[in-house]
Amino acid sequence: GISVGDGGVILRCQCISKENKPIGRYIATVKVNHANSHCGNIEIIATLKWGGEKICLDPDVPWVKKVL
Repeated sequence: GISVGDGGVILRCQCISKENKPIGRYIATVKVNHANSHCGNIEIIATLKWGGEKICLDPDVPWVKKVL
């Protein structure tokens, strides 16, 4: 399922759950949202190649660090 909140003005964390399984070959783009006043977490949001689904990645998993 989708683990990113809806679009629009986000005044909270977007990532509800984080993927930790290696899905690197399915990723088209990666966006990093740094911690701010609305969310104290670093959020890494990947857009998948097929279908454009957005998935949050666990920043503490080694394969995610390599993608960045």
